[in-house]
Amino acid sequence: MRWANDPQVLKQFGNFVSINSCIACDLYGQVCSETSGTRHISGTGGQLDFVTGAYEAGGKSFLAMTSTFRNKQGAVRSRILPKFTQGDVITTPRTQTAYLVTEYGVAHLPGLPTWQRAEAIISIAHPDLRDELIAAAGAQKIWRNSNKR
Repeated sequence: MRWANDPQVLKQFGNFVSINSCIACDLYGQVCSETSGTRHISGTGGQLDFVTGAYEAGGKSFLAMTSTFRNKQGAVRSRILPKFTQGDVITTPRTQTAYLVTEYGVAHLPGLPTWQRAEAIISIAHPDLRDELIAAAGAQKIWRNSNKR
């Protein structure tokens, strides 16, 4: 396992592409793949190793999730959160999140300032939940009037 998840080994595969699933992300691009709040769901599974390996190989790293889920009461909830506040474990930091994917598209994040990251991430959220995320981004002062709806 040490060898298979070693970014130094992975970078030897030129243009290496990694695809990992995740539970949620926030408007800053932080990704959680292990917990829902403080409830443990999974281990890291080498996600950060593969994200790093793809970067170092000159390839691409995709973190994929559905845009929504249904809670136990049947209500639809967004997997894209304004920010993590419930004790969620951050698996991949915002500085290493390259591509976030939902059924609504792909957000390419490297090099974007915070407000543009929020705009890109909101663009792949469920359309019915985007206004709520825009309001949250505004409250966090990471939404600009120049952002498109």
